[in-house]
Amino acid sequence: MPRPLILHDDRLFPAEPSVRAIARALYGLVRDLPIISPHGHTDPEWFATNDAFGNATELLLAPDHYLYRMLYSQGVGLEALGVPSKAGPSKADPREAWRLFASHQHLFRGTPSAMWLSHVFAEVFGFEAALEASTADLYFDAINDKLATDAFRPRALFERFNIEALATTESPSDDLVHHRAIRD
Repeated sequence: MPRPLILHDDRLFPAEPSVRAIARALYGLVRDLPIISPHGHTDPEWFATNDAFGNATELLLAPDHYLYRMLYSQGVGLEALGVPSKAGPSKADPREAWRLFASHQHLFRGTPSAMWLSHVFAEVFGFEAALEASTADLYFDAINDKLATDAFRPRALFERFNIEALATTESPSDDLVHHRAIRD
């Protein structure tokens, strides 16, 4: 039986009760305001084309250097995780890369990556069981099914999350063609 995926309401607040009360009050004042994100790991092409995301591995694992660096530091090869290289796209099977990722979830315990992933899995995708080897295929299939819908296209998610401004991640030598397409 898989472990339940439980998010505590105070997971990001201080432990000391009086300080936590202040944090809750402050959060209550801003929680519904638009998000202004000065540091977003996003590709501007997502919003310029608004194409559906390919699959769970391509969206959540392969582009996230926090995730694949942790796995690499423990001997997991980047190619096996679906991480593209200068030579081009990865030839790894996305499902197998996801299974590999799921089987190494213990490496992320207590990290900001685990907190972020748990939030995304529970709040965005609606999972109630934790990601682990036994739930890898369930996650992969359910995420992919949702990514195939209009509600999970980049611009729909942008609106759903109430984002007002979002920094993107690209090379300093990028020609900004996708930024122009977004503006136009």
